[in-house]
Amino acid sequence: MQLPWLDNVEQAKTPKRLPVVLNRDEVQAILSRLSGTQWLIASLLYGTGMRILECLRLRVQDIDFKRREILIRDGKGFKDRVTMLPVTLSAALQAHLTKVKSLHDNDLVQGNGSVYLPFALERKYPNAGKDWIWQYVFPTAKISTDPRTQATRRHHVQEQAIQRAVKQAVRDAGLTKAATPHTFRHSFATHLLEGGYDIRTVQELLGHADVSTTMIYTHVLNKGGKGVTSPLDQF
Repeated sequence: MQLPWLDNVEQAKTPKRLPVVLNRDEVQAILSRLSGTQWLIASLLYGTGMRILECLRLRVQDIDFKRREILIRDGKGFKDRVTMLPVTLSAALQAHLTKVKSLHDNDLVQGNGSVYLPFALERKYPNAGKDWIWQYVFPTAKISTDPRTQATRRHHVQEQAIQRAVKQAVRDAGLTKAATPHTFRHSFATHLLEGGYDIRTVQELLGHADVSTTMIYTHVLNKGGKGVTSPLDQF
């Protein structure tokens, strides 16, 4: 179908915006105002570079304490990747999983303990939903009914709860940056590059398909405007 009046129409371009990045003191200021599960989740976001939903959807089997690594399944673009498990969080995460295991055991006694399984695994393995390895690392405090299947399950923590907690922590810290849970991911990448790590390594940890996506963090390194010294500072 010929539409000659469209010949001179330019396609709208997506604006390129630099991400908000926190320095280490600002990260510490936010984390110090969080506690419990919220602190652990926020610490993992900064310490691993995960997206918030990637963190909340972690299963028990995805964490390898001996190898100090976390397997992220079905990330953005339906890709799996591996990131590090911060040594400083290992003990806290193990203590957290001990509480989750007790919660799961109690659910089993009451006839519950099932969890959502991705794809067709629930049909293929009907009892796998009650296995410990498939449980969410960060489950909700209350059991709910799945509106699609009407099954009674314990879902993972909602991302809105973490977003609200981080937003309040940013306010309490008196920061002027519009920081969100995703800002921890930006800060993770920037601080790794500042530490001298290769950009390809950072690309793999973040799960970027193209290194050009990772290169945006080279523009927000802690070097001032494009790493140039102002002439006023040369007097």
